[in-house]
Amino acid sequence: MAENKKRGIQRIINAFKYTFAGLKSAWIHEEAFRQEIVFLIFVIPLGMWIGASSTQRAILIGFYLIIPLTELLNSSIEATVDRIGEEHHALSGRAKDLGSAAVFLSICTAVIIWGLIAWERFFH
Repeated sequence: MAENKKRGIQRIINAFKYTFAGLKSAWIHEEAFRQEIVFLIFVIPLGMWIGASSTQRAILIGFYLIIPLTELLNSSIEATVDRIGEEHHALSGRAKDLGSAAVFLSICTAVIIWGLIAWERFFH
């Protein structure tokens, strides 16, 4: 990891390579991430339909995207903890539980926002 820092366009190219390697890894190794991305196929058109304005559409889709984003962070925490060791340790369990809680809260936030916007759209 002590390689020379790239600059300019090479740094941007490397960043894209690492990004796509991370997305590929998440797709291969993380079932929850795959489910969230597949669900996105339905969420985008539904958000476009439920949202009455461009702002509402952006909020609906953007807040849904926080779920797989949080899942990526949770998966990175889990991979790091597992790299350190498989034996049970209270701090390892706490780190994994906190990551899971973050995913849960991102889902709750998206559900609340979707519910409020849908309520406004269809019941007001």
